[in-house]
Amino acid sequence: MDWTLIAECLPMQELSIYRPVTPAGESIAQLSFLVFAITGGIFLVVSGVLAYCIVRFRRRGPNENEPPQVYGSVPIELAWTAAPLLIVFFLVLVTTRTLWEVEVDPPQPTVGDKTLFVTVVGRQWWWEYRYDYYDGKPLGFTTANELHIPAGDDDAPRRTFLTLVSADVCHSFWVPRLGGKTDLIPGRINSTWIETKSPGLYLGQCAEFCGTQHAGMLLRVDVEEPAVFAAWLEREQAKVVVGTTEESAAVERGRVAFQSLSCVNCHAVRGTPAVGTFGPDLTHLMARKTLASGLIPNDRERLRSWLVNPQAIKPGCLMPSFQLNDDQLDGIVAYLETLR
Repeated sequence: MDWTLIAECLPMQELSIYRPVTPAGESIAQLSFLVFAITGGIFLVVSGVLAYCIVRFRRRGPNENEPPQVYGSVPIELAWTAAPLLIVFFLVLVTTRTLWEVEVDPPQPTVGDKTLFVTVVGRQWWWEYRYDYYDGKPLGFTTANELHIPAGDDDAPRRTFLTLVSADVCHSFWVPRLGGKTDLIPGRINSTWIETKSPGLYLGQCAEFCGTQHAGMLLRVDVEEPAVFAAWLEREQAKVVVGTTEESAAVERGRVAFQSLSCVNCHAVRGTPAVGTFGPDLTHLMARKTLASGLIPNDRERLRSWLVNPQAIKPGCLMPSFQLNDDQLDGIVAYLETLR
């Protein structure tokens, strides 16, 4: 795996959970600060008493006997029983409050509420995003690996509700600055939500070991201004139209090759005979910034390298090398470059 290429896809960014940009993230960060303060105080008290005893009683005189022993002290028994109980009871209360703030049930899609609904499918080793509803209106398209959501503001908060399912093994959706991680478990439907007023790119990672390429199952969430997000939605909902270009002959050869080979068994391109669902939807492939679930930049050179030998870039991935000849390879690359 070429970590230099991966570094090109991962801009320097704050990944700490203590710099949250969502209400859920802020609740989790505040809870962790409180827990650290309480446990840190306990540590200081216990360590201080221990250090005092070590220093104060580190030596004995030559004829000093064992000090008097105390048995069955009611005050001591009450102190070391009641104090932990009170601390645990307090932590249970604040944790319950945080869970109440973080675990919000998804509402019904309603026109005018500016809420986005997306189904996230975890796969080995990439992310599938099925855009279901926005502002109460059905969307009905699928994309992969790069999640786009709208940012809100004080006057119009915009929430994104994610339905999380797994197509194979356990995965976990975790973007540190957008909130806590939520597992994707086979046979179970989980959910989480995102609400932020801070546009930008937020990076994350599958946080549940899911196989060979667990470390290569990266997350990219683009939080966009409402107008930018609306334009992205409009483009993603459109079918692919291959226009006339200087490379039209190569594009046509590539389209024919793509549709005649096994590509169509795994991948879909809306408006064409390619309707596979095992691999990522390629309808607007070249509108994405990365390939291989965020591992390499998405450009002509890297796309060609990926088609030649996916295993060299992402060892263990489920896409094989089809041993394409140069003519087929050039044509398919030219065709895929039209998918914008």
